[in-house]
Amino acid sequence: MPTLGFLKKKRTKDSSGSKDLDSPASPIKDAFSPVTPTSSKNTRASIVSKASTHHDHPGASQSTQASSAPSHKPADSMNPSYPQQAYATPQASPEPYQQTSSHNVASIQNLIHPSNNANSSAYQQQQQQRPANGGTPAAQPAPQPRQTKGKYTLGDFQIQRTLGTGSFGRVHLVQSKHNQRFYAVKVLKKAQVVKMKQVEHTNDERRMLQQVKHPFLITLWGTFQDSKNLYMVMDFVEGGELFSLLRKSQRFPNPVAKFYAAEVTLALEYLHAQNIIYRDLKPENLLLDRHGHLKITDFGFAKEVPDITWTLCGTPDYLAPEVVASKGYNKSVDWWSLGILIFEMLCGFTPFWDGGSPMKIYENILKGRVKYPPYIHPDAQDLLQKLITPDLTKRLGNLHGGSKDVMNHPWFAEVTWERLQKKDIDAPYVPPVRAGVGDASQFDKYPEETEAYGQTGDDPHGHLFPDF
Repeated sequence: MPTLGFLKKKRTKDSSGSKDLDSPASPIKDAFSPVTPTSSKNTRASIVSKASTHHDHPGASQSTQASSAPSHKPADSMNPSYPQQAYATPQASPEPYQQTSSHNVASIQNLIHPSNNANSSAYQQQQQQRPANGGTPAAQPAPQPRQTKGKYTLGDFQIQRTLGTGSFGRVHLVQSKHNQRFYAVKVLKKAQVVKMKQVEHTNDERRMLQQVKHPFLITLWGTFQDSKNLYMVMDFVEGGELFSLLRKSQRFPNPVAKFYAAEVTLALEYLHAQNIIYRDLKPENLLLDRHGHLKITDFGFAKEVPDITWTLCGTPDYLAPEVVASKGYNKSVDWWSLGILIFEMLCGFTPFWDGGSPMKIYENILKGRVKYPPYIHPDAQDLLQKLITPDLTKRLGNLHGGSKDVMNHPWFAEVTWERLQKKDIDAPYVPPVRAGVGDASQFDKYPEETEAYGQTGDDPHGHLFPDF
């Protein structure tokens, strides 16, 4: 079982963003047990209804279909007897291996003990001067979308092994023939995407990933397609899923849960500043890089929503009550999901889990009663009560202070946000992987694809994916 203590942790510093030189075609460089565990990956799948936006009528179809992400098998979320299986979508890291630094790097103690350094004070003062704008952080300059269409071909990569499978595709570990680095390529079968009515979500995923750039978000390097499949070239994140680590550990100590929750908070703050709702936050969609920092992956449900939307999508355990009730909702659903994530990390199970039946879970969510185990830290419980609340006028993240209300909560009092954003704080757990050699030991093994990629010929669905 992985060690989660904070002692003897090697200090590391990773770059806060990926560089264009690290694209696949760049030149070679030198260089307590839970009473009811939240379900295994066999039972927790994402669900989605007919897509709708703020232009749609609130009474849009509520029938559920399979997740748009290839990380999940099809699931009829309204039918408790239908078997469900969740697959996290592992992705990959093009960042070059960086040597560790033994100086000028903050320790994990910055998370669990207050820091009085001048840089922190200056940053806090700067944040206090930033105007709140009714639920979102101060405007950040929108990144220029990367050009991804047709950027690579199958001939640019040597396909290695499968990292994960789903309802209409799989993720492969690949090696670039140009810079010898390792990436993950998500392959989606066009016919299956169309059959499952996931064209819009698939195009949304590509568009969202194209325009975001953040140290705790996966990077999309390029896309291409053939007559049968869509291909998305992404980071290979060697450390595997946070889900796997949580299951081995059963539950995380308070400082460990705080570390991961803080990184997710920074990522959500960034996404919401771009008017993007993520909508599928859960441990299966959080990957660990080789230094132990998080990368949020699987943007199949992410969507640019400036005000309100009605789509029923996400994972049952993590759905906010306004989503379950088919009411219009906004970015606040991500803050509800953050509360569920923190609860699961601290307890080893989700607060509304009930035998794995989605209908029972929905009933519990609408009732809204949460039992907090006695071992939860009082500050953590206070934060959870302010996140897992159906009252949108009280839910942190949805108030006038926006994400800063979450970040300034006493549970996060010791977090030095600026250093964490730069990954200048040691992660509590470093995955046992060898850097830069395509080490996929933290991922399960799957039977390999038998159908050949790169086929030519009739392409009846290509016009539906013009930007791939």
